[in-house]
Amino acid sequence: MRIISSLNTYQRLLLLILATSGLFFILFCSLYFYTLKQEKQVYNAASKEYENEVNSIFTLNSKTHIAAIVDVTFWDELVSYLKTKDQKWYKEYIESQFPTYDADFIGVYTLSNRLISKTTSDHLNTIGQIPQEILNKLYNDKLVRYYKRVPEGILEVFGATIHPSNDLHKNKFKPSGYFFMARILGGGFVKNLEKITSSKIKIVQDFKINAEGKDAIYVNLSLNDLQNKKVSNIVFERPFHLNFITSKKILITILVATIINLLVYLYYYRKWVYRPIDLITNILETKDEKAINNLRNIRGEFIHISNLFEENNNQRKELEIAKQKAEEGDKLKSSFLANLSHEIRTPMNAIMGFSDLLIDPNLDLKDRNEYLKIIRNSGKNLTSIIEDLLEMSKIDSKQITPNYKAIDLEKCISELYNSIKITVSEEKNLQFLIQESSSKPKTKILTDEVKLKQILTNLVTNALKFTTNGSVNVGYYVNEKKEIIEFWVSDTGQGIEKDNIQIIFDRFRRIEDKFSVQISGLGLGLSITKAYVELLGGSINVESTVGIGSKFSFTIPLKYDETKLNMSVKEEPQKSETITNQTILIAEDDDINFMLLQRILLLKNYHILRAVNGKVAVDICEANQGIDLIFMDIKMPIMDGFEAFNIIRTFNQTIPIIANTAYSSTEDKERILSAGFTNYISKPINKVQIFEMLDAIFGNK
Repeated sequence: MRIISSLNTYQRLLLLILATSGLFFILFCSLYFYTLKQEKQVYNAASKEYENEVNSIFTLNSKTHIAAIVDVTFWDELVSYLKTKDQKWYKEYIESQFPTYDADFIGVYTLSNRLISKTTSDHLNTIGQIPQEILNKLYNDKLVRYYKRVPEGILEVFGATIHPSNDLHKNKFKPSGYFFMARILGGGFVKNLEKITSSKIKIVQDFKINAEGKDAIYVNLSLNDLQNKKVSNIVFERPFHLNFITSKKILITILVATIINLLVYLYYYRKWVYRPIDLITNILETKDEKAINNLRNIRGEFIHISNLFEENNNQRKELEIAKQKAEEGDKLKSSFLANLSHEIRTPMNAIMGFSDLLIDPNLDLKDRNEYLKIIRNSGKNLTSIIEDLLEMSKIDSKQITPNYKAIDLEKCISELYNSIKITVSEEKNLQFLIQESSSKPKTKILTDEVKLKQILTNLVTNALKFTTNGSVNVGYYVNEKKEIIEFWVSDTGQGIEKDNIQIIFDRFRRIEDKFSVQISGLGLGLSITKAYVELLGGSINVESTVGIGSKFSFTIPLKYDETKLNMSVKEEPQKSETITNQTILIAEDDDINFMLLQRILLLKNYHILRAVNGKVAVDICEANQGIDLIFMDIKMPIMDGFEAFNIIRTFNQTIPIIANTAYSSTEDKERILSAGFTNYISKPINKVQIFEMLDAIFGNK
């Protein structure tokens, strides 16, 4: 075996051929297989030919009776006989011809299954009453043939409907009656068929072919009743002498020798040829590393081949990863830049263009105010685009997780309604309504209120945006059985075509039509909405009909708050008298942002101090105890806003500190408030919001 193991594949195959060549003479015995096959073919051919012969003769034997009964049932005289019941005519034209029909029974029946007349042979008394189901089938089929067991033996029965001679297809008129003919398959019938077919014939109930040998060929015909149930078997047997004993002995000898040779051949072929080739094929098709290791275990040149495969596999993986990253990067970059460029340039064009117009010293006050309003709205649109991009980025990087809390769902929906209601333009013939729920939660539910409000806000604002008249409705339904809450937002807007429903949740995809061209946006709102719904463990669906409106629905799991919280009433802070000239410290590293906030605060005569980073802010607070409030930028050099806040709180726990941040996501806002900041404002800053916040803190009226 060591010598064989050291041989290469070619040498192994050569050795296998030399070892098996001495056994090839046995292959000449395949002639016996051919002989055996020929013997089998001869037997099968003889059996098939015999079967065809018997079927033809047996069918032909019945054709005479079928032809006779078909001929008789077209007699006009027979139709008249059914009306007149003239027995003289029956005996003269029917009964007198009885011997020529080779039958044992002839009978004429009315449509009501009444036997008018009959003629029987000495071998048969009667065939009995004809069952009504047979007459029904005969009425439809016009001709029937079936077998029936009677005390005298097996009876072959023929039946046909009676029609006038001008109704050749028996479809013009209703049948006038029925004509039946029957014969016993007895000795005369059997002897006649035996003579014609050179066979032995038996009529038996059950039949089995002799399993000991093929000394004869058989044909077994099943004699069935009208329901195709077997009544009996008629078996034809003809001698067929073939000697299979010698052929079987030779076949067994050849078979044993061939099997031994085949087993030896397959064993070594599988071990030396098949397995390596199979492993190589598997490696080429699937790049399976396990197959590479198995190939390495086979001695010879396959060790080197497996090493080459492993090296190639590693290189391919590296190339695929690099290619995938490059393609994804190019695709995302192209899509991102194309959409971003268009959406940002639109508000920027308005900001830059109307800013240039404001430089004109001759511009009247009305135009100036209008241009400023346009610049402000364009800035809001630009801010919305940037916030959507940041939110989508966080969703992709899985930085957003749900913050489950107990909420009052009715209160949540009411707050949402009130916050959106004031934004609905009175110029639009549009109603924004809440549909009262028929099934409300029993108590508070557990969910992320911020995410839920954001989902509903996105859907409602989207509906308001694309609905010019009619109504926008929002509602929910609690399904206790399925343990879900289903929310919906419906509108009477223009609707969405079926082909576009599949793409509305794709990022950067917008439906291009005459109406949507007038609406700005990056196409991320519904993508963010869908991501939030899935984040809360639900699913979103849309139904829409063009010209009628749309209905967006989504579900979230129904989870009740099982904890009982002791809710304390929060007392409203007592407003103090108005204090003017409070000192406010602005911690801001950017000069323009500082200047903007300073100019806004100076409108209310506040005294302003500045810190260019967090460390300077800490130093100023320690040195100046007269500071009344701090605006703290979160992202600053040297020391950020969070670190500065924590240090200031070590020596001053009461001073209000408002975070001033460009981070506008709900997670960032929650982080700021949970850190202990008094409140926050997000950039771009809102003058009205700042003054309302300061009035609330200082108690100004």
